[in-house]
Amino acid sequence: MKIKNYEEDYWRDKLSPEEFEVTRNGGTEKPFSGKYLNNKDDGVYTCVCCDSNLFKSNTKYNSNSGWPSFTEPYKDSSIKSLVDRSHFMVRTEVQCRNCGSHLGHVFPDGPGKNGLRYCINSIALNFLKKQK
Repeated sequence: MKIKNYEEDYWRDKLSPEEFEVTRNGGTEKPFSGKYLNNKDDGVYTCVCCDSNLFKSNTKYNSNSGWPSFTEPYKDSSIKSLVDRSHFMVRTEVQCRNCGSHLGHVFPDGPGKNGLRYCINSIALNFLKKQK
């Protein structure tokens, strides 16, 4: 007898199948396919699952990696990092601290003051454009 997983049902109802795969199962969108890869508008990137603020647009840059890249989170408390040993690699996974959604990974090769590159799936994000 299968026990019903209400949390999984909640996310499946709220998210598209692609959003669910990335944010709840740790998947990755195809490189150079994300809707925010070339976004240059001013605003804030939020979690597609819970709407928490994750990244400011002024920390976004073109890393030529195929995914939106940021030099730092909105606040240090916006995200959490975990060791990811999948795909025969050791990487640092980035999750939304509020809801635990998988966002992407962080690498130590960024241009910012901390030298970090937050490589984030567009599909894990929403964007709130700054009103003029």
